[in-house]
Amino acid sequence: MTAPIMIEDYDARWPQLFEILRTRIGAVLGSLAAAIEHIGSTAVPGLAAKPIIDIDVLLQSQADLQRAIERLATVGYEHQGDLGVAGREAFRAPADVFPHHLYVCAPDSSEYGRHIAFRNHLRCNSEDAHAYERLKKSLADRLGNDRDGYTLAKTDFIEATLRRVERVRPEHFRQGTRIIS
Repeated sequence: MTAPIMIEDYDARWPQLFEILRTRIGAVLGSLAAAIEHIGSTAVPGLAAKPIIDIDVLLQSQADLQRAIERLATVGYEHQGDLGVAGREAFRAPADVFPHHLYVCAPDSSEYGRHIAFRNHLRCNSEDAHAYERLKKSLADRLGNDRDGYTLAKTDFIEATLRRVERVRPEHFRQGTRIIS
């Protein structure tokens, strides 16, 4: 049985933890990485979240994927495949590092663009950020330890938000763009 889903108040240490991870991952990947981005709720100041840092690495070239997998393995990352999301490879973090999810994205990954656009929107729109926080807390209370159910139940909110963002701020979907770091 998995642990219950815990949503914690924003922790000002999350960006610092990301920077530690960014430095470590960047040192291993070197020029293979075009960008290393803090995504997800822990990347939005003031937003409550599961205390797990989410990271997207955008590769310079799709041809670099195998080398990225090999380099990440040298510091304990276990490649898990795309987990059903084309253009995005998931990695299990080493056990000796604080909790985080690592995703390596192809240069043309639409998922990368969606992650950046959603993060940037929540950073700039406190109303939507608060609505998302209320939804997450409600789902965590209702679903207990059903992580798949929790993730699925957030989908409508995320998709609706991204549709609005794409209409109003299409530049947020450009690949490789660092709009807000």
